[in-house]
Amino acid sequence: MPRAWAGFQQWPIRHKLLAMVLLPLVVVLPLLGLVLLVWGNAALDRLLITKVRSDLAVAQGYFDRVQGEVAASTGAVADSQALYAALAGAGSHDQAALRQLLLRFLQRERLDFINLRSADGRLLLADFDGAGLAAGVAAPLPMGEAGRRTTATVAVLAPAQQGLLAPELRERVPVPLVATRNAQPTQRSHEDRAMVLQASAPVRDAGGRILAWVQAGLLLNHNLPFIDHINAIVYPEGALPFGSQGTATLFLDDVRISTNVRLFGGQAGGAQRAIGTRVSQAVRDAVLGRGSTWLDRAFVVNDWYVSAYAPLADAAGQRVGMLYVGYLEKPFTWLKYGVLAGIGAVFFAVMIAAALWSARWARQIFRPLEQMAQTMSEVQAGALGARVGAVRSGDEIGALAGHLDRLLGTIDDNTAALQRWNAELDAKVAQRTAALEGRTRELQAAQSQLLRSEKMAAVGQLTASIAHEVNNPIAVIQGNLDLVRELLGEAAQQVAPELKLVDQQIERMRLIVTQLLQFARPNDYAGYVEAVDAQRTLEDCMVLTGHLLARSGIQIERQYQASRRAGINRQELQQVLVNLMVNAIHAMPAGGRLTLSTDDWADAQGRPGVAIGVADTGPGLGEDLLRELFQPFVTRKKDGTGLGLWISRSLVERYGGDIVAGNRPAEQGSGAVLRVLLLSEPEAAATPAAG
Repeated sequence: MPRAWAGFQQWPIRHKLLAMVLLPLVVVLPLLGLVLLVWGNAALDRLLITKVRSDLAVAQGYFDRVQGEVAASTGAVADSQALYAALAGAGSHDQAALRQLLLRFLQRERLDFINLRSADGRLLLADFDGAGLAAGVAAPLPMGEAGRRTTATVAVLAPAQQGLLAPELRERVPVPLVATRNAQPTQRSHEDRAMVLQASAPVRDAGGRILAWVQAGLLLNHNLPFIDHINAIVYPEGALPFGSQGTATLFLDDVRISTNVRLFGGQAGGAQRAIGTRVSQAVRDAVLGRGSTWLDRAFVVNDWYVSAYAPLADAAGQRVGMLYVGYLEKPFTWLKYGVLAGIGAVFFAVMIAAALWSARWARQIFRPLEQMAQTMSEVQAGALGARVGAVRSGDEIGALAGHLDRLLGTIDDNTAALQRWNAELDAKVAQRTAALEGRTRELQAAQSQLLRSEKMAAVGQLTASIAHEVNNPIAVIQGNLDLVRELLGEAAQQVAPELKLVDQQIERMRLIVTQLLQFARPNDYAGYVEAVDAQRTLEDCMVLTGHLLARSGIQIERQYQASRRAGINRQELQQVLVNLMVNAIHAMPAGGRLTLSTDDWADAQGRPGVAIGVADTGPGLGEDLLRELFQPFVTRKKDGTGLGLWISRSLVERYGGDIVAGNRPAEQGSGAVLRVLLLSEPEAAATPAAG
């Protein structure tokens, strides 16, 4: 890039001006065109989705209307005076007359099936006379509630429940499955269930007593007039431009049981309906699996459609099928490509025309500039009397040429003054720059301290609340432990080690609570310091983490080489080491090697100390995590709080030490290494511990 820029600097003014004029046209205008193309493509796609969403709303509205009509027809039959008179008459019912009455209702209300049931749900009569109407045939559909308004619901009938359908209806039920691209794999070869719209209404006498139930409805399997009517409502003639075709489909589960989607080439001289084909698995999972509405492009049988699928649920709320509408995507795709190509052609033509016009007008600019450049070259060569002279341009460039001629006469006098002013300005700039850098460093330090203080205040409030809440159960545990000793008497000696361990852990809990209060009110507490054996403390921590190590399959490697003692509170050091060991164990869920080490160490001032290392063979620490590892609320564990390492480092820093984190060297494999650095002399840590 520097070489290219240096080459550009050597260009004549003519070439530079042409480049500056043409570069925006060659770069910016195509980028603008590209943005417009991308936006136009997305806008057209959103328009198509909006269109199919409204189409689905129309189809659902018609489907709901048909449900309402089925409910109204069933209620009308139940409220019929003729049916009431036939059922309320004395003596045995004339089944032939009743069946003829049902058939008249069936034709009048344009229903597919109708039957009568007793008040307790037993079958009394169907709309046909057949062997399937044995007394043991179960009710194909659930009965409604007598006190509720008659409503129609979607229901699915198993083969054993289809005996109440007339033979010509049962012939419409079976749907052979057709192998379909992208559908969910299945071992079935036929869909033998029936999907119906049904309603039930009670027939009451004058006193409101239920004499019988009327059940009626429509069979949706192979119901081509029904689906064609939906398609005609949603996509009437001329509703879709550019030769696109609208389609509608009813699904039982993921199988098309009624559709006007065509299988091209299925029959000689035409195309048959795609009944028996199945929806793609992606659509099935979204609509039937999650109950959501699909609004997107989808592969339907043999082509891509802009599609909308909505789930259909039965009376129990179970999703049993889908309602689909959509239209062929290809005509709109070609339209979209044509529009985008036209936009691109317009932009290209505008760019070419603008480039030619800009190049022509650029000549009127660079010619006077070339004259001025030539004059300056002559003056520089010693021809102080050289002038630009008259130029044909009467604009600002012509005025600039006149000004240049006038200025050349005073250049010698002004040069010295300019040099003096330049020196003074450089001195002032350097002075102001140094002052600004100092203020910037002070501001950064103040911001860093303010951020740390805000974090400490927030965590302090949290820890103070937790500490006060934990103190109460600790007191209860201690009191009950003392009561156990008193009640056991001499028998307490048998469990004395266990009770002593409980006492130690209660004391440790109290120390932890005290430490939490130290974070909340550090000036009210002061820790005590002792010379602690790092190796012994590590071994004590092994006891506290033994239950985790026992079930993790982790090997322990010890590398104790320290000859000094650490100046710190022993309980606080134990808390820090247990936290590091637990983190290392969690980093090796499948097992590994935990390395515990101690070494002599000295700080930058040469003061002696001890370094305690905890290393694992887990995945290690990434660069992003290393930068924020000791910040509060930073964790990669699902159930972690992100406070452990931050609290541990704060504890160690109060005693003049530090915790550093890193990864194993590459030749030793993966894993994290954390080292606790502590001073040896207790006196050196006493002042920080006091708070």
